[in-house]
Amino acid sequence: MSWSYAGWRGLVYAPETNVKRLAQDGLAAYAAHPLLRAVEIDRSYYEPLPVEAFQGQAAQTPDDFRFLVKAHQECTIRRFPVHARYGNRRGEPNGRYLDSSYAADAVIGPTAEGLGAKLGAILFQFPPHEPGSPEAFAGELAAFLEALPRNVSYAVEVRNPELVTPAYARALTAGDALHCHNVWGDMPSVLRQAKVLPPLTRRLLVVRWLMRRGEQYEQAGARFQPFDRVLDEDPANRESVATLVSKAAAHDVPSLVLVDNKAEGCAPESIVRLARAITRTA
Repeated sequence: MSWSYAGWRGLVYAPETNVKRLAQDGLAAYAAHPLLRAVEIDRSYYEPLPVEAFQGQAAQTPDDFRFLVKAHQECTIRRFPVHARYGNRRGEPNGRYLDSSYAADAVIGPTAEGLGAKLGAILFQFPPHEPGSPEAFAGELAAFLEALPRNVSYAVEVRNPELVTPAYARALTAGDALHCHNVWGDMPSVLRQAKVLPPLTRRLLVVRWLMRRGEQYEQAGARFQPFDRVLDEDPANRESVATLVSKAAAHDVPSLVLVDNKAEGCAPESIVRLARAITRTA
């Protein structure tokens, strides 16, 4: 998830790499690593990015490289969080929530045009919220997904465990969308998520290994800085992700797995360990 971390020098980048160059030029070196075949673009969650930004990122990567792009948060937050960065909108309803026209114009169009065949999927991430009934949320989601352009793969990540229901699965299927299996907070294990949802929701298996149950985002970031080594292994979640990927491969289903530094302390090192676990379970 992203690529410009100073702690990755000596792992992904040469030890003498200028840290200031990583955000602009680090992606090309990242994409040359044999296990780093995809990356998540997170900045697009906070502001829509122009076509030119995606074109610049695509130009730094080989043809077989893939991007997972987070949709602008205004597509998926029902009410603006009470946070200083939202200014006068703090706590107010968001008029762009599940607005398919806004998503198509501000998110999908520029992303698809800029990345072309290198776009793995656009991710609609729903933060923890009060969605009403799971059935109501599923109905809203289905209407949103069905109204989107059909030339792009979409993935949906929910962070309310109660939303992973048959109604949610039907919404994904009706909208031709994927479920993003996530290792985060109170969500059930990725294997449990897969059991609840049908194969049509993982024609491409999408997994985000974020952080372990009970961990707080800010605390994990502070604990694991500078992300230069694994500090706290999480073998249970690693094995669950490896099992899911291996089962997908056995059915000729490709996988797109994104790993956060806060999963164990250092995403590249976690990915090496994950690759070894996949070979053991294959």
